[in-house]
Amino acid sequence: MLTDGRLLTEERRMQGDLDGWTIATFHVETDADVHADMWEMHPAGDELVSVLTGAARLYLRPENDRATADLVRLTAGHACVVPRGRWHRLELEEPSDLMSIGPRRGTRLARRTD
Repeated sequence: MLTDGRLLTEERRMQGDLDGWTIATFHVETDADVHADMWEMHPAGDELVSVLTGAARLYLRPENDRATADLVRLTAGHACVVPRGRWHRLELEEPSDLMSIGPRRGTRLARRTD
């Protein structure tokens, strides 16, 4: 959605400089569909990640020198808010329908090295 209240539809993309907030729903079959090999971060605001059907694991990269990421297991009907600026990634437990809501402007991706 643009700041003037208009709503636009387009193909799902992981990065972009869209104004306003993006609401996306999508079906995923494999970890490759959710870029499980990448960390993602949204500097413009929080992101809500919801599992509509299926199950997934949401990992939050450690904010300090801890060796392990925080894990949030999401099943159908559950959601998690990823705080602004927090690196995160998804892995699937099974094919799923997901929804994300948040601002995409400035989204960054970084390849996993662990």
